[in-house]
Amino acid sequence: MHLKTADNGVPLLSSLQAWMLAIRPKTLPAGAVPVVLGSALAAVAGRFHLLPAFVALVCALGIQVATNFINEIYDFRKGADTSDRVGPIRTVAAGIISEKTMIRVSVALLGGVFLLGLYLVYSAGWPIFIIGILSLLFAWGYTGGPYPIAYSGLGDLFVFIFFGLVAVGGTYYVQALNISVPVLIAAVAPGSFSVNILLVNNIRDIATDRKVGKMTLPARIGGEWARRLYVALTVVAYLVPGFLWLNGYSAWGLLSLFSLPLAIKMIKQLYASEGKELNNVLAGTGKLMTIHGILLAAGLLL
Repeated sequence: MHLKTADNGVPLLSSLQAWMLAIRPKTLPAGAVPVVLGSALAAVAGRFHLLPAFVALVCALGIQVATNFINEIYDFRKGADTSDRVGPIRTVAAGIISEKTMIRVSVALLGGVFLLGLYLVYSAGWPIFIIGILSLLFAWGYTGGPYPIAYSGLGDLFVFIFFGLVAVGGTYYVQALNISVPVLIAAVAPGSFSVNILLVNNIRDIATDRKVGKMTLPARIGGEWARRLYVALTVVAYLVPGFLWLNGYSAWGLLSLFSLPLAIKMIKQLYASEGKELNNVLAGTGKLMTIHGILLAAGLLL
């Protein structure tokens, strides 16, 4: 997308366009798909409850967006978002949204998520309070604090935990009030795809991240090994429906295999792309996660 710029080089965007850039819609499947899958698993168990499911979805998306906002603040402070980056424009670094405004909005958003999450604590108990507090701390600690997770190479592990195991397991728990091993195994699929979204983002930014000491996993192991990890995680995600089927869930969950052609396409594009071209792979991985998750959830319900 070609953007008009002012004389000082700052892109001319409407307020809505600016905030949509900051929200990063292409990453939102990482917040939504696990909740959809967790709710489908609860429905299979005969324990689906609409209000807790909806509140869990809003909280998950709120934490996802807040993490993106806080990422803008701290990457700007640490000099990670420079004119050399080949990814989408970062609004704080570009001067489109002021740091002060982004801080206020981030605090307000996290505060709203906390208050809304109290309903889930009320309905499901103290385990959800602990999960909620840890999730809020992760949103800040991912790029903030003295030891930011994203700069240590551990971001992928934490994304797998929070956007996979915690998101699916937590969504299931607030409805069923228990948890099981098959539910956590199911969580491996969205967790793996969420990590893949992050991997593509960080493969694209290896050069600029290394310059400022942002040692993400791809910055540490290199683009080739990061691409191999993407392939491995994709394979793992496609093993999940078969495991669920073998553990008594509907064979219709194998409908998710119909997304395999897109997965193969994304792998091919990942190996053929560099720089800005990887933005299309990032968007495609989010699309793949959405299609796989919806087909798996729908199949389990059948």
